[in-house]
Amino acid sequence: MIFSLLLSLAGLFHPIHLSVTEINYSEKDKALQISTRMFIDDLELSIQKEMKDDALDIIKPANGKTTDQFVSAYLQKHLKVKVDGKPQTLKYLGSEVEGLAIICYIEIPTVKKLKTVEVTNDVIMETHSDQSNLVHVTYKDKVKSVRLVRTEPTQSVSFQ
Repeated sequence: MIFSLLLSLAGLFHPIHLSVTEINYSEKDKALQISTRMFIDDLELSIQKEMKDDALDIIKPANGKTTDQFVSAYLQKHLKVKVDGKPQTLKYLGSEVEGLAIICYIEIPTVKKLKTVEVTNDVIMETHSDQSNLVHVTYKDKVKSVRLVRTEPTQSVSFQ
């Protein structure tokens, strides 16, 4: 909802360099379910820089590659999660395009309980120094939010 509003405002006040990541604990699945929303053009610029390929189109890539291959590889490098101090493996599930944004879906299975979640999210920070990455973590109906920036791309939230 907030990201959709910001997308609308982006057309009026561009450039805005923002991503929103939601991490929700599923009691039923015993997993962290993650969605992250980014502006497609900013993500594409970052992947182009990383791949050293200015012509790369991440929505319609050539040479048999898929959007999800590029985005998954990028997120594996730039989005890290620790639960109670232990690094977690992100399982990339897929993505969808919604207007100017791409929404990526990720899961961290087998999380029985947690006390702290540490998130490092430096997506697009190598491209835009004013990039902000908002992270909302929901655990048992409690929501904690942090804003990650280039000078502080890692923060923790506690549910003790």
